[in-house]
Amino acid sequence: AGFIKSPLSQKRLTQDSVELYCEAIGNPIPEIQWWFEGNDPNETYAQLWDGARQDRVKINATYNLHSTSTISIANLTSDDSGMYECRASNDPDRNHLSKSPKVKWIRSQANVFVIERPEIATQVSESSGKLILSCNVSAPHLSITGHVWMHGEKEVEKDTSSSAFTSYTINGKREEHSGVYECVYKTSPEIRGQVNISVAPQVMAYKKSEHGNEGDTGVLTCKNPAFPAIATWSWYKNGHGLLENASGRYIIKSSGNKTELRILKLDIEQDTGDYICNGTNSYGTGSATVNLRVRSRLAALWPFLGIVAEVLVLVTIIFIYEKRRKPDEVPDDDDGGSAPLKSNATNHKDKNVRQRNAN
Repeated sequence: AGFIKSPLSQKRLTQDSVELYCEAIGNPIPEIQWWFEGNDPNETYAQLWDGARQDRVKINATYNLHSTSTISIANLTSDDSGMYECRASNDPDRNHLSKSPKVKWIRSQANVFVIERPEIATQVSESSGKLILSCNVSAPHLSITGHVWMHGEKEVEKDTSSSAFTSYTINGKREEHSGVYECVYKTSPEIRGQVNISVAPQVMAYKKSEHGNEGDTGVLTCKNPAFPAIATWSWYKNGHGLLENASGRYIIKSSGNKTELRILKLDIEQDTGDYICNGTNSYGTGSATVNLRVRSRLAALWPFLGIVAEVLVLVTIIFIYEKRRKPDEVPDDDDGGSAPLKSNATNHKDKNVRQRNAN
């Protein structure tokens, strides 16, 4: 057996987690084990297994074309500091209790240093329309090379100061900037403090007015963009009180900062009106109103019927106008235009008769 990847030594703070990785090849495929030796001089190597240390140790191994194994330890304490050893062997007698393996286990080691996590005092204060967030690391602490302030995944400010104290100023009110902020100390390993700007729920409707067709399902939605998340959501209909899932026609789905009310088989008379979504967290209560309008199923035809009616009226007006318009005047037969032609034709006929008689 031989290693193609070995675990790497790491520094961690108490309450953090650590993960070590090991990979070996051989024919046949080797087995991998994890062993630990603490910093106590009298402590000897002991094998680790999945679920050890009050289920804080997790070991995941796969044996396919070669062997891979990962050990992770959660919620680290100072007692987790020490030497971690990845052992691999494909000797058939490797686990025999009375025989020594022909080929000894090969070993790869990594040190894990667990450092006591320093205390970070955090504070949020308000002054002249500004919010001041601050962090202060208690002594003793690791060497600091700078600070970074984070809001979620976004970096909002950084510096290269070595001070144990750092602050971040926000222009605006609490309600406009609530959320989780982190002060990150550039140390090895990094130290992070969490500063929360907490407010009562700032509940708002996705749409203040919703429309639905009779017989369809209506969907009303409210959200809370503020921190902390809503602990309890409830829906009310103006004049009808609390709406509950047990009623059969109402389905309420709520998760964290979002709630949704579904109304089955909308009815024009029964369901039209104002609905109130109410959210409560540890800092207070907030609400928003959504107006629901239910339309008849024929409502979609009304624009078409209106166009048809306009066309019919227009055609009727044109028809009546054509019927009432006076016909063109017809010229009289006695007018000078046709009479002379008739006279000339008669004279020409008489002349031909006289010529025949003469002959």
